[in-house]
Amino acid sequence: MIPRNRPVINESDLAAQAGVPIATWRRRDAPAFRERVPALFPRSRVLVYDLAQAQAHLDNRPIPALPAGEHPDDLLNDEEAATLLGVTPSTVRAYATQGYLPPGRSVYSLRLWARCDVEERRNAPPRQGKGGGRPPGTKGPRKAHAYEGDPRLTTAAEALAAAQSIPRHRLAAALAHQHGGSTRTWERLLAQAVRATRPAD
Repeated sequence: MIPRNRPVINESDLAAQAGVPIATWRRRDAPAFRERVPALFPRSRVLVYDLAQAQAHLDNRPIPALPAGEHPDDLLNDEEAATLLGVTPSTVRAYATQGYLPPGRSVYSLRLWARCDVEERRNAPPRQGKGGGRPPGTKGPRKAHAYEGDPRLTTAAEALAAAQSIPRHRLAAALAHQHGGSTRTWERLLAQAVRATRPAD
């Protein structure tokens, strides 16, 4: 998480500020730096750091503390947004592609979402666009069914194919536990997945 959308920096830019090549930085300076300044997304392949903390290290000053608590302007990655929504990171990315979430912003190639946008998605009526209803500017015919375009429909279809002998209500309960949402919603998704696989008359 980037607290309150604070400025950040990566190690390439840190090396440039220190006046050394990135290879030298990583070999000579990075170990001591990483001990003092925690990465904001430590499991990410792209490491970014709070700019004020990084600058304090370069200036050999005490490292300032980050703001505590949650804030609407916090920037979350897909894993953090997924935890807040009770879904998987891939579902968060699908939501952004299909308009259920804003597209997010890129920070050093990391795709991030404001906490306020993720919470608005969580609190919106199920399966509707950001804030409820269709996403702004959407035109064209209405959906063929309530779950058209919902990425969970693919999850439901895959679960049906993999576990055909499991009673549907038990499968729905398992999906609700794993991906969030109610058992009744997953029952509807499973029913729609069944209808989608039936041959047309």
